[in-house]
Amino acid sequence: MRWKAVLEGMTPYKPGKSIEEVKELYNLEEVVKLASNENPYGAAPAVQNQLAAATIDPEVYPDGYASKLRTKMAERLGVEEEALLFGSGSDEIIVIIARALLGPGTNTIMATPTFPQYAHAAKIEGADIKEVPLIDGQHDLEGFLQAIDDQTTVIWLCSPNNPTGNLLNSQALEGFLEKVPENILVVIDEAYYEYIVDEKYENTIELVEKYSNVIVLRTFSKAYGLAGFRIGYGVTRPDIATNLNTVRSPFNVTTLGLMLAEMSLEEEAFIEKCRQLNREQMDRFIQYAENNNLHMFDSQANFVLLEVPGSADEAAEKLLQRGYIVRSGDALGTPGYIRVTVGTDRQNTGFFEAFDALLAGVDLVK
Repeated sequence: MRWKAVLEGMTPYKPGKSIEEVKELYNLEEVVKLASNENPYGAAPAVQNQLAAATIDPEVYPDGYASKLRTKMAERLGVEEEALLFGSGSDEIIVIIARALLGPGTNTIMATPTFPQYAHAAKIEGADIKEVPLIDGQHDLEGFLQAIDDQTTVIWLCSPNNPTGNLLNSQALEGFLEKVPENILVVIDEAYYEYIVDEKYENTIELVEKYSNVIVLRTFSKAYGLAGFRIGYGVTRPDIATNLNTVRSPFNVTTLGLMLAEMSLEEEAFIEKCRQLNREQMDRFIQYAENNNLHMFDSQANFVLLEVPGSADEAAEKLLQRGYIVRSGDALGTPGYIRVTVGTDRQNTGFFEAFDALLAGVDLVK
């Protein structure tokens, strides 16, 4: 096979152990997954009822234009229908952007550490990658500007940033966009947008109207609890959306996913409840970190990046033995930390008990 040379040394995405695997491996009756930033409260009850009662024709292709969802979302967001792009999760839209704008002789700029799929997609297309280190968990926008050159075609901004959870400063973001050349696409990835409670954070959709080179990515996978149905979307200028849709595969989102996403838009009370519950539990993590003199980044998402004693890999493994699946910072570019999804009250209480044992240096195996 004449594989792309760039694939040499690259590896596929490797998910962590499943709940069933951990149960079998450590002989556990209960395992709590706090590794993938899923909504611990699931989807809205009305959406789950719709799923149970849904009838579809499996032999019929889905609506390739996502017509009903598109109309509802355009009205909700106050944008033209042609400004929307739908993908199999926002992950697919990242791949679409890379395919459309990146290749040999181009480069792309992103923070480090940040969501790794930006770099992964860019490498496959043969683009050069410029990484600008975070400063105390924040994007160094001045460093981004200094990294721009004539070959730069895409800039990635993750807000809240994964894995730190930090938000972009809205005023600084606008100042940044004023200085970015118009022929460079600026991607503002807001997968965790619904969890944001900072009142100073402005609606980035408005930036799409103000600047001709911005796309905002959001998803139904996180707060809406539809990770298993893979519906993400981008909001941008219609001309940009048209070019990206040219790259998009036809029928790339499922009939059932479209149906559930459309219904989820009617469940704002559920999203508000999830946001409040998440913040209440986030406050517990903040207090726990303070009580134990552990550093934790200021997160506006549904996860925290929490300092651990010693090796992050070892800490993650010991917590796994106790039935708590988390992500080691060694795999995220943040050694000495673990990323933990903010779970339910009961899940977090159990996690703190397991972490207490980790701090005390006792055997975590039950």
